[in-house]
Amino acid sequence: MPLRLINTPAVRTEAAALWQLAWPMLVGQLATVGMAVADVAMAGHASAADLAAVSLGASVWSIIVVTLMGVMMSVNPMVAHHVGAEEYEQIPHLVRQALWKALGVGLVAFVIANAATLVFDGMTLEPGIRIMAKRFLHVISFALPAFACYRVLYGYSASLNQTKPMMVIALAALLLNVVLNWLLIYGHFGLPRLGGLGCAVATLACVWFNLGVLLWWMHRAPAYRQTWPLGHFEPPHWAEISKLLKIGLPIGVTYFAESSAFGLIALLVAEFGAEQVAAHQIALNFSSLVFMVPLSLGVALITRIGHALGEGDPAAARFRAWVGVGLSFAFAILSASFIALFNHQIAAAYTSDAMVAALAAHLLVYAAVFQLSDATQVSTSCAIRGYKVTRPPMVIHMTAFWGFCLPLGCALGLAPSWLPWRPAEPMAAAGFWLALVVGLTIAAAGLTWYLDHLSRRRLAAAVPA
Repeated sequence: MPLRLINTPAVRTEAAALWQLAWPMLVGQLATVGMAVADVAMAGHASAADLAAVSLGASVWSIIVVTLMGVMMSVNPMVAHHVGAEEYEQIPHLVRQALWKALGVGLVAFVIANAATLVFDGMTLEPGIRIMAKRFLHVISFALPAFACYRVLYGYSASLNQTKPMMVIALAALLLNVVLNWLLIYGHFGLPRLGGLGCAVATLACVWFNLGVLLWWMHRAPAYRQTWPLGHFEPPHWAEISKLLKIGLPIGVTYFAESSAFGLIALLVAEFGAEQVAAHQIALNFSSLVFMVPLSLGVALITRIGHALGEGDPAAARFRAWVGVGLSFAFAILSASFIALFNHQIAAAYTSDAMVAALAAHLLVYAAVFQLSDATQVSTSCAIRGYKVTRPPMVIHMTAFWGFCLPLGCALGLAPSWLPWRPAEPMAAAGFWLALVVGLTIAAAGLTWYLDHLSRRRLAAAVPA
């Protein structure tokens, strides 16, 4: 966006509209990530072995659940386009078919999560940590069908400009999660002391709580009455489900490329000991917490851009896209400064283990460096999805994370002897985090270029010859 357009009334108006939509989602997302933060912090104060097991189990869980979230995101731009075009009668059918898709994909994810426990058998782990990590995944996998359905309703509600219900529900779920963790991890009030496994039971309960309460809220609130999707039964329509998958699967692959780059690091550095795994999980948890701001702005962008395109206004869509990217970038400057200044204090808040805290503080420096590129890539990719375009972002993310980030991370972190060029000593988790800086920067550059190209092309197509 040209500098002369910054701080104009139009920019301020759009920024306010975007923030009005985004801030309840931000609070809800922060509460959701707060559950993972509570899991890591409370397991860490149980024992280093509990923290390591939860870290390993959560690494696989996060890859699956983030991928699932991406596959379900197809409902966001499709409902938003119908809202912009005032085609409200099309929405109930679309959401019903999205729920059928969610049920099927959630069951597939359940099978994958349980099969993924075999990964731990091939790793050099202490037997107790391996057993607890596998049990963690077995228990928490029962939440996946509910999570998939919840994300469909989440996208439906957000596209109707109704974001506050998810905020309230997520805050209630966070409170429930902390109470259940306290009861189950430490064995209070005569309950068995489950250690890290208590985190899985608590998360399972909270995911089903989210789905049940959101359904209850939607059934009672007037805002959903015109488009309420569960008024009658409708069997699966495979043509509609195929359209949803055509948009959703590339988003899922995109999310998998990024989340796996983060999650696989925990598995690859496990051979360096529980301290490295725990430090990685601490840095990743706090980075995820900060990441919720640009992510919430990005999800709000999908709605704002979808509404504009549904109204037939590509100029407004392009304008809204760059305002959203600019807001995300401005926040990234603040978050990078905060992490760089307080990395030691952040690490100490997670664990009382001095070695783990020192390693985590070092990794947080890398997290500070990639704030700008991380915020840029998530806001630009969400803006592109608002155009119902999902494959080019998938290609860019796969190239950035699997083509550059992971190979470079393995070279720096593991320093295998067969490489002609390698560090004198393996850099362990630090090598992988340095590679993340490179991967995120490549993704941000590619997505920024493509958003500019796509929005210009749509604008030119709308101008009469």
